[in-house]
Amino acid sequence: MSASISLFYDTENKIESIASFRFALNPQTLARFVSQSLIVAEMAEVLTSYVAIRQISQFVGAITFFHVSEYILAMLFHGRSNVSSTSLLISKHYAIAMGFSLVEYIVELFLFPNLKEIWLISNFGLLMILIGEIIRKLAIITAGRAFTHMIRIYYEDNHQLITHGIYSLMRHPSYCGFYWWAIGTQVMLCNPFSTIIFILVLWRFFYKRIPYEEFFLRQFFGQQYVEYSQNVPSGLPFIK
Repeated sequence: MSASISLFYDTENKIESIASFRFALNPQTLARFVSQSLIVAEMAEVLTSYVAIRQISQFVGAITFFHVSEYILAMLFHGRSNVSSTSLLISKHYAIAMGFSLVEYIVELFLFPNLKEIWLISNFGLLMILIGEIIRKLAIITAGRAFTHMIRIYYEDNHQLITHGIYSLMRHPSYCGFYWWAIGTQVMLCNPFSTIIFILVLWRFFYKRIPYEEFFLRQFFGQQYVEYSQNVPSGLPFIK
């Protein structure tokens, strides 16, 4: 009896194995497997191309240097105990924006690879990144302890109005530097949609932020800041 049962189960297992094998050899299954394999291979080839490696490396490098240097300068001028993670300047909205731009880059890299190989535009974006970074860091170094990442709404003893150096050319060089740096990251990636979005969103952000900040600056420095703001531009396009 046990031998019959064993034979029955062996036969059933063989039937299931044959059925599974036939399912695996199903033309539709094989076609799907081959198609997915080709897509993965194509993705790997595109993402490891010279264009992708160069532009993504520049993108990651620009972001890393910007935030790490901001944090280091904040520690140098204000002391490590007075610096928090906010000095890294990585907000939720910022992370979403940069993530979206990377998704756009990858999608367009597959659909319109020639778009990413317009090196005149890409290199111009890289130049924007460098210029924006230089302006921003000059602003921080020139202001020294007077520079903070958060808008001051209360006057402090070490708070002084900086009007020399790069501040003699524009009132908000740190905003100007960040504006062109951020847009430059998208121009460098040849991202048309993100470039337009960054231009509009950042301009609107500073359009609201600058009057708010300058309200307190007028409270702190009075007529001195009024005269300064009348003679020196903001540093951002179409913002007085």
